[in-house]
Amino acid sequence: MKGDNTHLREWAAGLSRARVVVLGDLMLDRFIWGRVSRVSPEAPVPVVEVTSESVLLGGAGNVFLNLLSLGASVSLCGVVGDDAAGNALIELLRSRGGAVDGVIVESGRPTTQKTRVIAHQQQVVRVDRERRDALGAKSRAALVEAVEARIEGANCLVVSDYAKGVVSAELMDRVRQTAAAHRVEILVDPKVSNMPHFAGVHVVTPNHLEASQASGVEIADADSLSRAGHALLAGLGVAAVLITRGEQGMTLFERDGRVTHIPTVAKQVFDVTGAGDTVIATLAAARSVGAPLADAARLANCAAGYVVGVVGTAAVTPSALQRQLDAYLTEGER
Repeated sequence: MKGDNTHLREWAAGLSRARVVVLGDLMLDRFIWGRVSRVSPEAPVPVVEVTSESVLLGGAGNVFLNLLSLGASVSLCGVVGDDAAGNALIELLRSRGGAVDGVIVESGRPTTQKTRVIAHQQQVVRVDRERRDALGAKSRAALVEAVEARIEGANCLVVSDYAKGVVSAELMDRVRQTAAAHRVEILVDPKVSNMPHFAGVHVVTPNHLEASQASGVEIADADSLSRAGHALLAGLGVAAVLITRGEQGMTLFERDGRVTHIPTVAKQVFDVTGAGDTVIATLAAARSVGAPLADAARLANCAAGYVVGVVGTAAVTPSALQRQLDAYLTEGER
């Protein structure tokens, strides 16, 4: 790794030049923080005494936030409901300095919300409010128009798929056409149910479980990991598959046959919430400024190592990325 140090530092220093469009499922992440000192007399469950609450951007909003935090120029395209949660999400975007004109409001559709109760640094329970059916034709058309209006001048388009109804075959057909016309790479953080929609994109970034389910190969060792990665490459016709593997780091499979294993740099793992968002955001930013896929994946791995050490949804900063990169380059790839 010693010979790559200069290149990785240069890519990391240049991420503020990135120009990225983010498309996907927008969510509101609510966190209820508290402590547990007793068990309920009504049922064998802990009683959480609430000490504070916070509301953050989730899903595609967290990808957007990570890109903003890295200094990139980023546009966001997504859908919220005509409700209080949707209004709160839009206000959060505005408060972070983000443009909201690419966010479509669909009447009658609830804004996706995930409420997590956390006590003593541990998640106790999660409560979801959502609808997963496909967008209406009018909203889908408006979303395509939003992407088309923002893609000129971008280098990458991120699709943040949480299977909440935004991604469909029809949407991806239009998005692929638009991206191809502008020579923009498409990078996708996929859900298994929508994997067929992503044929022909540039990169997909499934986690270990998603890669197993989508490939039909149970990943248990290096051999099965290789078979799963190559099955996804061939089946989707993509340039690369980046499988994120938790404490085992990540593995990049490229169309030309190269396979790169990248060890984790995380020292402590408190919460994996949003780690995939950070990976796809950093990968896209690095690709946007010209980093080769393997170097972009190494930077994404460093960014993920930071956010899993923070409880709750987190965004990586240039200084945090630099610290993780220092640790990675010191230890090297084993």
